[in-house]
Amino acid sequence: MMKSDALEKRVISTRISRERGAGMPLLDYLVARFTYRDRDGWRERIAAGELRVNNVAAVPERVLADGEVLSYHPGDLPEPPVDLAWRVVYEDEYFRIVEKSGNLPVHPVGPFYRHTLWFELRRTFGNVHLVNRLDRETSGLLLVARHAEAARKLSRTPWRKEYLALVFGSFTEPVEAEGVLLPDAAGAVRKKRRFIPAGAAPPAAGGEFAATRLEPVAVRAGVSLVRALPRTGRLHQIRATLCSLGFPLLGDKLYGPDERIYLKIRDDRIDAADRALLRMPRQALHSAALTFRHPFTGREVHVESPLPEDFRTVWDRAGKTAEEEEVFSENPCAKAEKRDML
Repeated sequence: MMKSDALEKRVISTRISRERGAGMPLLDYLVARFTYRDRDGWRERIAAGELRVNNVAAVPERVLADGEVLSYHPGDLPEPPVDLAWRVVYEDEYFRIVEKSGNLPVHPVGPFYRHTLWFELRRTFGNVHLVNRLDRETSGLLLVARHAEAARKLSRTPWRKEYLALVFGSFTEPVEAEGVLLPDAAGAVRKKRRFIPAGAAPPAAGGEFAATRLEPVAVRAGVSLVRALPRTGRLHQIRATLCSLGFPLLGDKLYGPDERIYLKIRDDRIDAADRALLRMPRQALHSAALTFRHPFTGREVHVESPLPEDFRTVWDRAGKTAEEEEVFSENPCAKAEKRDML
């Protein structure tokens, strides 16, 4: 296992811009941007010398300017609990395929550093190159190159990625979902996206092209198991596409039955009724299979990951009550009639 001060000591850096931070006092910027500490908490961190501007210790009243680099050298940054379960399911001299749990961030972000797959892999194997990524709450397979040359070749290699999802509603026909992903202007959460099918009227301006084949696997009253085969790799692609088609994922706080749950979690206000509505503690998306031509040997590599236990438990309990049917009919994702898109 690798142990080094460089790995253990985290530094978080961001560049100040006219759009974000310029002209604001340091303390005000920190409270607005990094909400995992309150004003008193950030004031303490500044007093401890952990905040620097252009590598110089700063004071709370320091006004930030465009182009300056703000760095945070945390001494005791608290990290939320995660499920650190992961394992290597395939490896050779060029890469590894790793299977992770459904509550483990892949990369350091926000309050997460040691509680990430990246940190676990670096601590275990030394330097690694994560070729693809999964959301924190997406379980299953991802590819890790063992050196830079392998990462370059793998990034240019066509892959077939297969995901399995549990969604609200009866998904009974395959869908070739092609269109664009745009910011969801009607959503309450800024980072939420909306999928607009090709040919929709009026035509969607801008956005990122996204294409996903969606196939029904099985349907039980009120819940469907869906296979998703993405042909592009956009942020939130599968979740946003299913949501906009009217089939939100179980457990999804942002693209699920009520996006306000996302805001409640941020403010630590989620309650038992919200958890019951979600039906599952995390989003029901699983990276189930990877297939590609090995860029060094030429042979086909195919690896599968079985449905995790939490998926199986929810699927076994799948059913629909009158209350759930009513909630689904009011789903904010279903802003268009599903049958027009199938």
